[in-house]
Amino acid sequence: MNVADGMVIASTHRRHRAVEFRKFLHKIDQSVPEHLEVHVVCDNYGTHKTPSVTAWIERHPRFHMHVTPTYSSWINQVERLFAEVTRDLLQRSDHRSVHALEKDLRDWVKAWNENPKPFIWTKTADQILESLERLLQRINGARHEPVTPRTGT
Repeated sequence: MNVADGMVIASTHRRHRAVEFRKFLHKIDQSVPEHLEVHVVCDNYGTHKTPSVTAWIERHPRFHMHVTPTYSSWINQVERLFAEVTRDLLQRSDHRSVHALEKDLRDWVKAWNENPKPFIWTKTADQILESLERLLQRINGARHEPVTPRTGT
């Protein structure tokens, strides 16, 4: 998902191994104009960090891999997109086969891309860090160091 404009490049695979992830990276490489840098934000799943994926990234210097910390899926806007797919498609449909599900997913992405919308953060980084601080206070008491908001540059 292009976080700037909301456009989605999607592909469905029956398995989630390094070979399928490399195929998806190749699809991204073919879909994104060559002059653009590509920042791939992934969760901490092992498939995203295998030697074959790392070697692929090294052979494609315009690609930059970013892995979110464990328990931080909220940072990755693709997770927000998955919530949209779930709400719009998966909770409201009955798929009689894997092929039907895959077709519906492709159709959903095609419809999304006809009028893509980026997700807009409604809080500043400082507000998010303050909220995390309040949460940590509630669950841990005063046993931790305060979260210091970033400032400056």
